[in-house]
Amino acid sequence: MSLYPSLEDMKVDHMVQAQVAANAAQQQQVPQLAAAPQPIPGAQEPIPGSEPAATPTLYPSLHEYMGLDLTNVPPEVQQQIVPVNTNNQVAVPNNTNRQVVAPVSGDAIGIRRAEVKQGIRMVILAKDNKNKLGLRVRNVNNGIFVQFVSANSAASMGGLRFGDQILQINGQNLAGLSTDKAMKLFKTATADRIELAVRDRPFERNITMQKNSDGNIGFVFKNGKVTHIVKDSSAARNGVLTEHNLVEVDGQNVVGMKDKDIGKIFEACGRTVTITIIPTFIFDHIMKHMASSLVKKQMDHSIPEI
Repeated sequence: MSLYPSLEDMKVDHMVQAQVAANAAQQQQVPQLAAAPQPIPGAQEPIPGSEPAATPTLYPSLHEYMGLDLTNVPPEVQQQIVPVNTNNQVAVPNNTNRQVVAPVSGDAIGIRRAEVKQGIRMVILAKDNKNKLGLRVRNVNNGIFVQFVSANSAASMGGLRFGDQILQINGQNLAGLSTDKAMKLFKTATADRIELAVRDRPFERNITMQKNSDGNIGFVFKNGKVTHIVKDSSAARNGVLTEHNLVEVDGQNVVGMKDKDIGKIFEACGRTVTITIIPTFIFDHIMKHMASSLVKKQMDHSIPEI
């Protein structure tokens, strides 16, 4: 079973596969003649300039689909829209273990930047010359979660992101600890090497969408919170919900940013846009007692490397 970054990818894939199957069936019905038929004496000659009727298609052309402008699709994506193998698979994923088919999204870099990896990863940090990590955490449901990552800090360079769950510090379990006790462990840890066991952002989810011909994806946000969904938009089709806060856009952290600055990031994105969202009640709990001025001025908003 194939997986798709967005509903548009799935629909376009199904459309092309259905058209390919219909064309193959039609070709099998036409007898393959070894030689061109000889003209029949007395038969009427074809009218000059007349052409045989075009083969009907099951679906409209792709550039008309769902308001998407697919006429300027990059070559690497165009190769995925056209069948490329004998099994009529429309898009062949680079990583066969993931089985991701993306005839519209292609290899969009924002999808890879925003990816929430399954499993546990080890993060090794060292404090800076001020004996700081640039990290704050918060207890949520008896787990410890990243609340704040300072720009250009050890935590930022180590790849920690808002909403990551920290399971252990130097082999000590953090489950059940209060926010204060967890922060004390970070403050008293040795400066030269701190080993963390981390689970990627378990409360967050990624949604990939496609801009329409006007460059819109179809939702409204205020103070980083999704407030309205446009009917029949890519946001609506792909399951964006209100009462959720934006955490990342194409993998870039937007927590604490002004709405107009977030809007500029959306404008700079290509056709395919991936957002990372979190339920507002969880977001508010994580951000509780966090100074808004600190978040706005010092939160890490760098673009992650992949």
